[in-house]
Amino acid sequence: MMSYGQLFLTILPVFAMIALGVGLRRTRLITEAAEGSLFNLVLTVTTPCLIFESVALNPALRQPGNLLLPPLLGFGLTLLSMVIGWYVARALGLTIGHGLRTFALTVGLTNYGYLPLPLMDALFGPESRAVLLIYNVGLEAAIWTGGVLVVSGLSPLAGWRKLINAPLVALLLAVGANLTGVADQLPTLVMNFIHALAGCAIPLGLLMSGVSLAPHLTDPQQLVNPRVTLIACLLRLALLPLLLLSVVYWAPCSIELKRVLVVQAAMPAAVVSVIVARVYGGQPLVAVQIIVGTTVLALFTIPLWLRFGLSLVGLAP
Repeated sequence: MMSYGQLFLTILPVFAMIALGVGLRRTRLITEAAEGSLFNLVLTVTTPCLIFESVALNPALRQPGNLLLPPLLGFGLTLLSMVIGWYVARALGLTIGHGLRTFALTVGLTNYGYLPLPLMDALFGPESRAVLLIYNVGLEAAIWTGGVLVVSGLSPLAGWRKLINAPLVALLLAVGANLTGVADQLPTLVMNFIHALAGCAIPLGLLMSGVSLAPHLTDPQQLVNPRVTLIACLLRLALLPLLLLSVVYWAPCSIELKRVLVVQAAMPAAVVSVIVARVYGGQPLVAVQIIVGTTVLALFTIPLWLRFGLSLVGLAP
């Protein structure tokens, strides 16, 4: 079993990349005008290549349990976490229009992309990515349906259109190529090209996570609302992990899916919450307060949850 220090050193470069992104934006080495283009590059080019490479040749996805159950759990656990967040926010005295909806969304969403991906690589190898990416399909569906409904009160039907994007298309193509054996027939030149672009996805995605947070860090006094931040950290980093780990312990999941759930249980709130809150009339500052608080604290709690979760189910790396 890896020690706390070893796990801490494993996640430290991930947080350093996010911090570098903040620094690049604050020093204007990445300008506001460049943000949109770089985000598009991540979402439409490098991430789809990472997804295709991770999924197309992965034999774990030929097991039905790794193809059907992960998105169902991603969807159900995310919505359940939002519901719990809603009732906790009401108990805090938050109201609609004053942070209740955004609190519920943000504490309900774990960081599901560029933070857990390098951790999965470091702990279990690159082949472990595939089930996480399948799990993320359900989580994405929860964001653009239940998440949109929570923040805006709109019909969740509008959210389904958000699911038709380049990462999802790449995932569907990769699953099809995997199950039909087409992936094995692809020319080496094509796979090398995809591999080269896929290698850019995680570092660039981490940098852009920092870039997206940087504009909200200009006034440090606004970043901490003691009541909101403390309760959100307690919920996201102490109580909700127990929900995911209970599924790991009791549900008949594959080893690959158990690994995904253990890593997801340790994650802080997702940066995408700020975008959803901004677009659908929520309170972006509340989302930033929760994201910053949980992300900073997660630097120290992630190794603890990984050690506990992996030992709980006998999956210590």
